[in-house]
Amino acid sequence: MSRPGFLLSAWPWRAAAYLLTGVVAGVTVLVALVTTVAVGGVLAIVLVGLPLLAATVLVGLPVAAVERRRLRLVDRDPAPGAHAVPARPGPWSWYVTRVRERLTWRELGHTLLFAVLLWPAEALVVTVALLFPASMTATPLLLATVGDGREAKVLKQWTVTGWPAACGVAVLGVLLLAVGAYVLGVAAGARAGLTRLLIAPREGELDARLVELTRSRVRLVDAFEAERRRIERDLHDGAQQRLVALTMTLGLARLDVPPGPLADQLAKAHDEAGRALAELRELIHGIHPKVLADYGLAAAVADAADRSTVPVDVDLHLPGRLPQSVETAAYFVVCEALANIAKHSGASRAEVRGGYDGGTDGGSGGRPGGGPGGEPGTGRLILAVRDDGRGGADPDGGSGLTGLADRVSVLDGRLSLSSPPGGPTLLRVEIPCELTELSGPRGPREPSGPRESGEPRKSGAARTSGGASAVSDRSA
Repeated sequence: MSRPGFLLSAWPWRAAAYLLTGVVAGVTVLVALVTTVAVGGVLAIVLVGLPLLAATVLVGLPVAAVERRRLRLVDRDPAPGAHAVPARPGPWSWYVTRVRERLTWRELGHTLLFAVLLWPAEALVVTVALLFPASMTATPLLLATVGDGREAKVLKQWTVTGWPAACGVAVLGVLLLAVGAYVLGVAAGARAGLTRLLIAPREGELDARLVELTRSRVRLVDAFEAERRRIERDLHDGAQQRLVALTMTLGLARLDVPPGPLADQLAKAHDEAGRALAELRELIHGIHPKVLADYGLAAAVADAADRSTVPVDVDLHLPGRLPQSVETAAYFVVCEALANIAKHSGASRAEVRGGYDGGTDGGSGGRPGGGPGGEPGTGRLILAVRDDGRGGADPDGGSGLTGLADRVSVLDGRLSLSSPPGGPTLLRVEIPCELTELSGPRGPREPSGPRESGEPRKSGAARTSGGASAVSDRSA
């Protein structure tokens, strides 16, 4: 309203439309409320009206929804309606959830205030600031038509008998219209501010809901990962052991059966059991690899690099163990990236680099917790997967990176992809976290530093990359 072009803009008309629609909506709400309460009160004698009276408590919900849409006429910022999600499906659970919400009662209070007081005030403002000046502006037209050029009534109060007086009243009406435009703007702004105060959630409520939503997402992810580990344990300790026993039994049976058709059938069954066992082991490894749970992220990434069909250089420096959710998310990001490289990039080589940035502790050798002396720190895990392929990777093309980005975002992390046509492709992940355990002696270690997938390992020994131990035997 402070801008010079306010009168020539659309805002005065939008303010007038906001107030006029408020009058119409207020009358409609008043009639609906009176009718609902009257019918419910009459039918309450036979208990039929009790549900209708109970539903009257929720009459503010549709009114608030309409008001949020009307606010767009004079307010660019949307007014969210953050109602809670019922804990259980069904109309009763939905009703109980709504009744227990403060926002529901604020919306009901706004509806009652709207039906009783607000719309008459809006009607008065529109009449004084718009209709009266418009009627004065039309005085010459009234004098020429209704008054036959002799006289005309101004606001049904004053009589104008000549053209000079009619033109003077019209000029005054134009001036009052300009003043009324500002009055309409002030009234519409005050009305919109009151509506937002009553039906929009408080900042504290929005923050609390955001915190609870974040916590619930983390709980869901933790529960999902716990279920994955349970399935992995059940398959490893149950179905896999039975298949191993079956394979051994078939192998012993082949030794006891003389050559012939039966021996051939046993050989086929033995081979099929062996292939089923190999597939089951791959399935278990894909669900939640044991190397990740036992030895940590560095060892799991080295194992994933060994399994890749594309040669992979690994340079991952971790001073210890990270939270399970962080290790799991980072591991599956690396696995998905290596799988995409093998399938789509046409790369001849890839590399996985990264480590732990301790933040305030000045490096990766600090204590668990990120800061000196165990104080809370601002550490983060940084991973970068790069290949020399053709590039042009599209996260929306079904590569699976969207799901990984969602998994990383739950942990307040960031996943970025740079893949120009012609390459190279760089996938970078940053996840804020704190060390949960510093690495310690685990037996013989190889020199830390970059390694290439496919390097020979010493059987039965453990190797490290920057302090985190890795499994030496791939079949372990």
